[in-house]
Amino acid sequence: MAKMTTQDYIALEDKYGAHNYHPLPVVLEKGEGPFVWDVEGKKYFDFLSAYSAVNQGHCHPKIIKALKDQAEKLTLTSRAFYSNTLGEYEKFVTSYFGYDKVLPMNSGAEGDETALKLCRKWAYKVKGIKDGQAKIIVCDGNFHGRTITIVSMSTDPDSYGGFGPFTPGFIKIQYNNLNELAKALEDPDVAGFLVEPIQGEAGVYVPDAGYLKKAYEMCKAKNVLFIADEVQTGLCRTGKKLCCDHEGVRPDILILGKALSGGVMPISAVLADDEIMLTIKPGEHGSTFGGNPLACKVAIAALQVLEEEKLAENAERLGKIFRDEISKIQSPLIEIVRGKGLLNAVVIKPHKGKEAWDVCVALKENGLLAKPTHQHIIRFAPPLVINEAQIREAIDIIGKTIKSFE
Repeated sequence: MAKMTTQDYIALEDKYGAHNYHPLPVVLEKGEGPFVWDVEGKKYFDFLSAYSAVNQGHCHPKIIKALKDQAEKLTLTSRAFYSNTLGEYEKFVTSYFGYDKVLPMNSGAEGDETALKLCRKWAYKVKGIKDGQAKIIVCDGNFHGRTITIVSMSTDPDSYGGFGPFTPGFIKIQYNNLNELAKALEDPDVAGFLVEPIQGEAGVYVPDAGYLKKAYEMCKAKNVLFIADEVQTGLCRTGKKLCCDHEGVRPDILILGKALSGGVMPISAVLADDEIMLTIKPGEHGSTFGGNPLACKVAIAALQVLEEEKLAENAERLGKIFRDEISKIQSPLIEIVRGKGLLNAVVIKPHKGKEAWDVCVALKENGLLAKPTHQHIIRFAPPLVINEAQIREAIDIIGKTIKSFE
C-alpha cells in the first residue's frame, strides 16, 4: 500500500468529517516540546499550542508517565462510585488555587456551563433572586464555547447564526467598559459577571490596567459573583499562574481547562468556595467522565510541571522579548502588536491583497504554525517550555515571512 501523503489525509477528513473547521493545510503526526512534525517529516514551531492547551509542551514525559501508569490500573468509574484518585486530586487542585471546593468536568465549554448553573443556583438559594429571574452579565466579543446556552451570549454571528432560539438571562455589555458594567449592575436580578481576563478568540484583546480589579470591586459592592473564564488565559500562559493574578483578583468562580491536562485529554474544573459550590446537591449536575481516575492523575502532573519548570516566569520573560522584537519589524502588514506573557497577537493590515491567512500559510512553509482569528489577527502562543534561543529563531522566521510580502 502506498504511503499516505498530506493531501490524502486532508481528502480523507474532507470526505468523512463534518466541515466545521478550516485548518491550515498541514497534517501533523508527532510532537515534542514546542515542536511538531508533519507526515512528511517536516519540523515546525507550534505557535498555537492547541489554543493554549499544550502550555507544558507536546507529550511532556512527566504527564505522559502519569497517563500511562494510571491507564494500566483504572481509567473510569463514573461518579456512581468513589475512586482512590479523586479525593487526592481535589485536595491538590483546591490547595493549588486556594478554594474550598472543585467540580471536575471535561471540556472548557462544560466548565463554563457548570459556572453558569452554579451562579444561578447561588442566586436563588443565597442571594434571594426570584426563581427563573437571575441574569448574568457577559461581554461583547466573548468566546466561552459553542453550546446553545453559550452561543446565546455570543456577539459573533459565526457562533450564533442559525442556532436559535436562544437561552435568555444574559446582559451583554462592552468589554473593558466599566461605565457599562456599572449600569448593568444596577439591575437587582443580576447574579454574576462572566468575563475573560484577556479575550483570546477576539484577538488577544487585553483590557486596560486596573479593569479586572475595579470590575471585581464593583461586583462585590452589589453582591454579584465575579466569574473568570481562565480556560485559555490561565495556567501560566500570561506570565502568572492565573491572568487575574496580575491585578490581585480572586474570582468567586474560577473556570479552568485546556492546559489543566497538558494537552493530553479533556479536563476542566470549576473552583469556588462552599457558599457557592454547596448550593448544588446530588443529582443536580454531573458528568460521566468528569473527575475520572485518568484525568485526576494527569491533571496533578500537569499542574506540578507548571510549578517545577517555572513556566509562568518563562512566559513573562519571553513574552516581553517577543513583543519587543516583533514591534521592531517595519512592515505595512503590521498594524498592532499586543499581548501578555506568551499570549500574543499581531493585527494584520491587508497589503497588496494579502491578509492574515496568507501570512499563516507562508509561515507554515517557513516552519512555524499559527492561525488567524477574525480574518485579520494572528495569535502567537507557543508552548511555555520554549526557550529564549528558540523564540528568537521563531521571531526571525516571523520577521522574514512578513518582509517577504512587501
